[in-house]
Amino acid sequence: MAIPTPTDIQLHQTSRKLEIAFSDGARFELPYEFLRVYSPSAEVRGHGPGQEVLQVGKRDVLINAAEPVGLYGINFFFSDGHDTGIYSWEYLHDLGVNQAALWDEYLKRMDAAGASRDPGIAQMFEHRPKTK
Repeated sequence: MAIPTPTDIQLHQTSRKLEIAFSDGARFELPYEFLRVYSPSAEVRGHGPGQEVLQVGKRDVLINAAEPVGLYGINFFFSDGHDTGIYSWEYLHDLGVNQAALWDEYLKRMDAAGASRDPGIAQMFEHRPKTK
């Protein structure tokens, strides 16, 4: 089965959402915050299971720019300086399909960590998983 490819991509700065339509007819609105906290970068995902870094204080993050990467993806340049991690078309499609469950999981992790989505001094420190 072929991986769906984008037919339309729009960044909406006022609503802080990426609107993306795919060749399979799917259309998603992905908030910038959601894209930032689910960045495919090693900085966010770590280098293996259990090494994920909880992203806090990202509620107001913007995407300042986007740049295509070959024919397979896109790189976003976020207002907090994050600019690593290639969002493949397949990954963006999966984020759209699983958005509700992923967002719920993120909010539960934030609650468990006692962290906040709001930027501020308390969020200047990254919340890393505790080591045993």
